[in-house]
Amino acid sequence: MVAHLETFAGNLDDVRAFCAVVDFGSMTQAAAFLHETKGSVSRRVARLESVLKVTLLARTPRAVSPTAEGLAFHAAGLESLALLDEALQTARGARTVPRGHLRVTASIDFGVEVLPDLVASFRARHPGITIELLITDSRLDLAANRVDLALRLGGGDHPDSGYTAPILADLTIGLYAAPAYLARHPAPADLAGLAAHDLVFARERLGAAQLLVSDAGGREERIAVRPAVRATDFATVLRLTLAGAGIGHIPSLVAAKSLGEGALVRILPDWASRGGTLRAVTLAGRELPARVRLFREHVRAELTRRPVGGAGPQAENPAPGLGGPGAYKGRSAGRDVRGP
Repeated sequence: MVAHLETFAGNLDDVRAFCAVVDFGSMTQAAAFLHETKGSVSRRVARLESVLKVTLLARTPRAVSPTAEGLAFHAAGLESLALLDEALQTARGARTVPRGHLRVTASIDFGVEVLPDLVASFRARHPGITIELLITDSRLDLAANRVDLALRLGGGDHPDSGYTAPILADLTIGLYAAPAYLARHPAPADLAGLAAHDLVFARERLGAAQLLVSDAGGREERIAVRPAVRATDFATVLRLTLAGAGIGHIPSLVAAKSLGEGALVRILPDWASRGGTLRAVTLAGRELPARVRLFREHVRAELTRRPVGGAGPQAENPAPGLGGPGAYKGRSAGRDVRGP
């Protein structure tokens, strides 16, 4: 209970000097050990006694010896200095040694569908790091919530100067359907064919929506769509699409696992919507501990191997009869990841 204790107002170097004098039994030897002059050490001890308002050393022309109060302070001082040295080494080690507790926040879409695999593979490599996940669409204040890293999906906006937010991946949003749905409703051959299908979108706004898509050549098409089912987040859109509710408009990053497992098929793979970026947000102005830096780079490396855009081996799974896979490589246009 620090609030109920008197705070030490002295200088720690003065405490070290006093302890050295007691250990060596000599001002001269203590000064040599500390690489200071005898006068400097003497002034340090005198300053410490002034702060404590206690005589710590009995001085004679030939020797110095600790008083009873000095012996008591020496024992407690040595223990305290040892604890502080240990704390210092722990703090310094956090910059280089992969251990400790990591608090990560992410949106529901990313946290439910992507993050579990990343956490599992990271823990397999770094078992000395424990992880706590805060999965919410609310943008938590990192300092107030003691969050080490926020993985945020969004448009081209950059957080303010109090944060650093390198981009981990550019995202696209594709069209996907479950094989069971396609067995009942053959896949559309072109964008106009979407009008004959049930569409599942993530958007709060009711009524007709505008779907903006681009292809690898830079062509853009804007088509009016009227989704049959809407949800507030892409994680739910994914679940609805897997259940056969219709063709889902889903970030390729969120759909990647189901696509690789064959639970989803890419529809019109030459076309995709721009989906913004995934950023790793941390507090600015400090060197990242090893646990944070390693996790951020692990996420970056793992996502590099996944089809976060329209291309990639797992993305090469178009509906039967629609030709080869698309190779959409559009960059973020600063649009919010929640929809076109």
